[in-house]
Amino acid sequence: MTRLKKHEEPDVFNRLEYYRGLREMSRAELAEALGVHYQTVGYLERGEYKPSLIIALKAAELFGVTVEDLFSLQEFERDGA
Repeated sequence: MTRLKKHEEPDVFNRLEYYRGLREMSRAELAEALGVHYQTVGYLERGEYKPSLIIALKAAELFGVTVEDLFSLQEFERDGA
């Protein structure tokens, strides 16, 4: 595990785009379900924004998976599964 300085936070990797694609959802549809702006979904998917605990829990519940299935401090495999 990489040591971080006090003010640094680790990257958060996610599978939002993968699960959104499985459901054939647009970013706008996912945003509405999560109660966020559609641009926020894009920021999350690109790793430019770290999710709040509330967003992470809502997304996991929506897709019927665990938070760990959606978000990780380690990169996911390329296939998304």
